[in-house]
Amino acid sequence: MKRTGVFAVIAVIVLLVGAAGWLYFAGYLDRGKPVIKLDSNIIAVGKKKDIGITFSDASSGLSRLKVEIIQDNNPHILVQETFPSRGNKQKVIRLTINSDELKLKNGPAMINITAADCSLFKNETVFTEQIKIDTLPPQIFVLNPVNYINQGGTGFIAYRTSKPVPLTGVYVDDRFTPGHNILISNRPTSVAYFALPLDASNAKTKIIIFARDDAGNEARISMPYDIKPKKFRADKVNLSDTFLRKIMPEFQASIPQLQGKTPVEVFAYVNTTLRDENTKTIQALCNKSINKKLWEGTFHRMRNAQPMALFGDQRTYLVEGKPYGNSVHLGVDLASTAQAPVEAANNGIVVFAGPLGIYGNAVMIDHGLGLFSLYGHFSSIETTVGKHVKKEEKIGLSGLTGLAGGDHLHFSILVGGQFVNPQEWWDPHWIEDNVMKKMNI
Repeated sequence: MKRTGVFAVIAVIVLLVGAAGWLYFAGYLDRGKPVIKLDSNIIAVGKKKDIGITFSDASSGLSRLKVEIIQDNNPHILVQETFPSRGNKQKVIRLTINSDELKLKNGPAMINITAADCSLFKNETVFTEQIKIDTLPPQIFVLNPVNYINQGGTGFIAYRTSKPVPLTGVYVDDRFTPGHNILISNRPTSVAYFALPLDASNAKTKIIIFARDDAGNEARISMPYDIKPKKFRADKVNLSDTFLRKIMPEFQASIPQLQGKTPVEVFAYVNTTLRDENTKTIQALCNKSINKKLWEGTFHRMRNAQPMALFGDQRTYLVEGKPYGNSVHLGVDLASTAQAPVEAANNGIVVFAGPLGIYGNAVMIDHGLGLFSLYGHFSSIETTVGKHVKKEEKIGLSGLTGLAGGDHLHFSILVGGQFVNPQEWWDPHWIEDNVMKKMNI
């Protein structure tokens, strides 16, 4: 009997251990809590707010979840779900909070998100956050009632809003240029540089100031403006065999897919595909600009240099007398002596220094609030990314790298990632009338 009793006890222990092991590995003894992840912060809710939530429990799985908004002790259930069986490790939901349908009023509220698992301990995670209901769009107050803008030039506007707006800027037709929120006279103010297309006109071009608050409410108002027409040159450029055989091998050496192509075929690729790729690279660099004005006074122009090509020049390329592509020149070409010193046009931070396709060895400088300068065709670069440069500080030597037929500097100005006429920024009167006076609010 004693031996039988011992075996029985051992059997019971084995069964208990086995049962405990099964419960453990099956997740029933899981002490970990479910995980709740939101795809974005919920700070404020306007008329409608889309949110995405991921619920997960890798061990025992989810048993139930709930999302609710509570205002004045009145709960509004947005989502509630129970899972009749185990094994639901993850659930992703997307929902729209409609303030009108829920009869929410402007003011404070609270969002509660709950998830429980299938373990014996019924582990529960509760995410709670204070939010505000705000269905009123921001008001926009334009501070510059008179705005003269040249075709192909830079526009600048200062304005204030009735509430903080994390996203604001200017639409020129369908093209959006983000603005920047700064302090002017110790008051929060939004400012935006924006580019005007070469063919803009008062009759067809619409310029709209845009603002969106943190609840998603949007406001748009027309900006007062007068567009001044400018004349741009048109020219035909003969692509001689000598030019093509001199310049195209540089591109063939760096771009594998151009191996075996004729010089004319290489030019076609460089003038289209590579040019577009370079523009995308430049625009990506312009997406990040320091949120303060770095430049001071008139922009520096290369010393003792003659302009060889101007902004807006429309070029038609000819091969054996027949059209073979076209382009618009988006800067000013300045020629001095060979390997002439190139100096920073104004104070700023170097954001690019290296090879840049058609621009050859190039440098880009961020002057703050979305304003950039670009320098191309260097024979050598004498600055580095991240360096704070001063106006007239040497950054390299002119050259003929990239798509250049002779030693010169290609100089461009960009606002909001778009090329504008650099000549305006060499004009102290234009800067004073069109930027500085607008900032002296």
